[in-house]
Amino acid sequence: MKTVRTRMAPSPTGELHVGGMATLLKNYAWAKKNNGQFVLRIEDTDKVREIPGAVDEIKQIIHDYGLDWDEGPGKGGEFGPYIQSERMEIYPKKAEELIEKGQAYYCFCTKERLETVREEQRANKQAPKYDKHCRSLSADEAKAKKEAGESSVIRLKVPNDKPVVINDLLRGEIIINSSEVDDQVLLKSDGYPTYHLAVVVDDHMMNITHIMRGEEWISSAPKHVLLYEAFGWEKPVFVHIPIFLNPDGKGKMSKRKGTVSARSFLDRGYLPETMLNFFMILGWAKEDQEEIMTLDEYVEAFDPKDMSSKSVAFDLKKLDWLNGMYIRKLDQDDLKNRLQPFLPADFPKEKFDEILPLVFERLVTLADIDELTRFFYQDEEPELKLLLKRADKDLVVKQLKEVIEVIEKIDNWQTEEIEKAMRELQEKNDWHRGQFFMMARLAVTGRKATPPLFETMTVLEKDRVLSRLNKAIELIG
Repeated sequence: MKTVRTRMAPSPTGELHVGGMATLLKNYAWAKKNNGQFVLRIEDTDKVREIPGAVDEIKQIIHDYGLDWDEGPGKGGEFGPYIQSERMEIYPKKAEELIEKGQAYYCFCTKERLETVREEQRANKQAPKYDKHCRSLSADEAKAKKEAGESSVIRLKVPNDKPVVINDLLRGEIIINSSEVDDQVLLKSDGYPTYHLAVVVDDHMMNITHIMRGEEWISSAPKHVLLYEAFGWEKPVFVHIPIFLNPDGKGKMSKRKGTVSARSFLDRGYLPETMLNFFMILGWAKEDQEEIMTLDEYVEAFDPKDMSSKSVAFDLKKLDWLNGMYIRKLDQDDLKNRLQPFLPADFPKEKFDEILPLVFERLVTLADIDELTRFFYQDEEPELKLLLKRADKDLVVKQLKEVIEVIEKIDNWQTEEIEKAMRELQEKNDWHRGQFFMMARLAVTGRKATPPLFETMTVLEKDRVLSRLNKAIELIG
């Protein structure tokens, strides 16, 4: 049995998509389950679109999600270098090797000629593809053209009318006739490889045994299979993973429907372990159907052949539920540390230990800490119509004044004392309990929904509570 080796090969042309991180997780898990190696390779030959710093960000986000690679940038390994631009001398040699084997040929067609051919094909309602004009050139003719300084590319000599079989672990046999495959360019006129040549050469030279990638690569798979066959190399196992659909289930998850980078979800307050768990259960399930699992449990149970072959919606409601579950599993010190980046500059950190237990159960994301706690340190004016919703103006003003009188007499500012005084006041006057306490909550916090009123008043402290009650009276006028 070969050692299982999987890889992830992102391009530094943008942030890593959540779909890419989910695919990376599957490659990581399959390698770990089989005591193999997971390889990170950076495909950076598109220098025009490359974003400065993107390589470091890719490495950082993988670490921030709690994952790592066995071989790759920063770690090395016996199959390096692992950055494609550092492997440039390899690809021309491999393309020439295919020419020597009769599996590829030089093409000297100009851009103008190629565009003319494509226009004719479109006019005839044919799929645009190369017309194999240079395929019949002899070795001597090609040599003469090169010596004359004519610009050329190297194309794959695709066999005529041959079934190309892609053995997909998830989807079974996918068969496409070679007549549908273009004589693709392998090496461009500037000596740079096309993606298809580079990815096949790198995967072979790095001994990659399993290629797990998004299903959008199925259309490229015949080109890759033909390249493996042209070189005479053993093909890896292919697994084409379904894409994520938008949360509404319509269409591929895209930037048009919101932020989709792996980083953005951490920035919005989702825990990395939540995100990994969410990726685990999208389109795959453990035998016992348990949805909450650790990375180690996933590694032990995961098998790519058990994934669904159908695309699944990126269910944000499920993600929110899962994140809330993970937040409530954290101990308070860990949670406090994770919340630090989400605290506003004016948050009263000296009261963090008092405030956090009051909002802990309502946190869905870490970023919620701002909205859930702002009224503790910023005065928020209640809506007048809500204050007066269940009682007339005179009664509410009377209630507020009597609450102020009662509170001013409390010397021991503790939750129990506040609750006792407030309940005695309500019962003595026989005020409607729901109306009275909602009115008090609105006056003290500015909100209808808050943590328990008396605990909240304790944290706010006496002077702030009195100030807000007086402002409520002024608001009513």
